[in-house]
Amino acid sequence: MKIYEWESAGGKNTIETYFNAKTITEKMQYYKTKNAIEEDGLTAFENLNTRQLYGKLWEIKVSQNRIMYVIADKESVYFLHACKKQKGKAEKFNLDKAIKRAKQSNLL
Repeated sequence: MKIYEWESAGGKNTIETYFNAKTITEKMQYYKTKNAIEEDGLTAFENLNTRQLYGKLWEIKVSQNRIMYVIADKESVYFLHACKKQKGKAEKFNLDKAIKRAKQSNLL
């Protein structure tokens, strides 16, 4: 499965930049999750801690971090936003950012 990570208007990969600023353990958990999805495709999501946020927008829980994503089809997934979990549910600011990015990409 191909993973597309959100890039800023300047071409900066915001998901990778987010995780590169984290601890080595958090980075390793992120890359392990990413590799599982790339290798196992949709079946990888059965073994990940995920939940639906809004329509086709879901999140993967990676330690105390969250990756908000949309599965476009069985061949591609879009990582739209990454953030640290602050409360029991997704904070409105982070959720709104992921929804906006999904709509800009015609995924929602």
